[in-house]
Amino acid sequence: MDRRDLISRYDRRVPRYTSYPTALQFHPIAGDGWYRDWLGGIPQDMEVSLYLHVPFCRAMCWYCGCHTRVAKDEQPVQSYVAALRREIALVAGAIGRRLAVCRVHWGGGTPTLLSPATFAAIFEDLSRHFDISTTVEHAVEADPRTLTDGLADALAAAGVTRVSLGVQTLSDAVQRRINRLQPFDQVAAAVGRLRRVGIGNLNFDLMYGLPGQATGDVVATAEAVAGLSPSRLALFGYAHVPWMKPHQKRIEESELPDAGGRFEQLLAGAEALERSGYHRIGLDHFARPSDSLARAAAEGRLRRNFQGYTDDPSPVLIGLGASAIGQMPDGYAQNVVAIPDWEREVFAGRLPVAKMRGLSPEDALRGEVIERLMCGLVVDLVPLLDAHGYPPTFLDDSLRILEEAAGDGLVEVDGRRIRVTETGWPFLRSIAAAFDAYLAPAESRHARAV
Repeated sequence: MDRRDLISRYDRRVPRYTSYPTALQFHPIAGDGWYRDWLGGIPQDMEVSLYLHVPFCRAMCWYCGCHTRVAKDEQPVQSYVAALRREIALVAGAIGRRLAVCRVHWGGGTPTLLSPATFAAIFEDLSRHFDISTTVEHAVEADPRTLTDGLADALAAAGVTRVSLGVQTLSDAVQRRINRLQPFDQVAAAVGRLRRVGIGNLNFDLMYGLPGQATGDVVATAEAVAGLSPSRLALFGYAHVPWMKPHQKRIEESELPDAGGRFEQLLAGAEALERSGYHRIGLDHFARPSDSLARAAAEGRLRRNFQGYTDDPSPVLIGLGASAIGQMPDGYAQNVVAIPDWEREVFAGRLPVAKMRGLSPEDALRGEVIERLMCGLVVDLVPLLDAHGYPPTFLDDSLRILEEAAGDGLVEVDGRRIRVTETGWPFLRSIAAAFDAYLAPAESRHARAV
């Protein structure tokens, strides 16, 4: 089938499936009683993961889709940090015992706008309330423009093992259009600072589909940063959702590549990274064969959560900070999004949860099917249906939805075994959406699949 026809039919607005059900299906709640019950019910011998959200940046990048705001001075940051440290104590108190932690991840925003002393103080609180000695990975998202020698030293002192650097693009013309001026030398300097202190596991985030961006820009950026030998990279498509993120209105829509242009950029960027020795992981990640993510993918242990692809085995992810989302065996919990409201809840001694979503047995089944497709591009429904207590025909409606995709060569269906083809890989989210029971009412809120 002609590529343009495939794009017109399968480049739909669908979720990124970092959870199922997605955040649009979370329900507002009053009080924190149910969340206290969930935290108190975590088994003593279970290792958990922690996510800390720092929703501040020094300047707003116009492509940004995160929950963040610009901090011109230190007052709002320090007020937030005080509340974050208080929330850590509240959550630990609700758990009632010092649990072991296998993963720690700092996101944002820009966690590396914190001063070295502030970062160290927060980590000291984590270490006091949780057992960090068993942590396998301690990861921090960083802006190369604000990563100082002092902060690199603080990250190393806190045992950080991986840093994810936002690169996006190295094209000067595109950088001006997205309000993020960041020359290659600045990225290379940040890499040097981190390696100097012994942090060698590095991720780079790249983007395609940006205003004024050409396929050659994507390839040039991919090849340049691959020369710095990060252990893994992500290649994300820009999601233009100005109705959700008003600052994106500063981007000229007329300068955005069309669907065909985005598709070409994705394929060319992926090919450039694969030529440089990186293995493609799931939808949008690439890793050296020796990287833990590549090993997890090869061994069928790859998972997907709110940070994207991960080898984190824990069923518990505790979210800390405004807007942070946590995951429990029973469902999901999201903190209050607005920073002043979140701070008010914390200082009143309440767990600052605003929304939740309990998982039904069917949610758990569909979520596992979607996760396996998103991670391994293949799923055998029969053993999953049996394990979840459903008859073999339960998901046949979803299989019928995939008949068209199978006819177009995007998937191969053998009985109830589904395999996404090389042609279907760019449309992976649209394929996974066949198993989403909630998609139709919220479809327009999502970014396009490619």
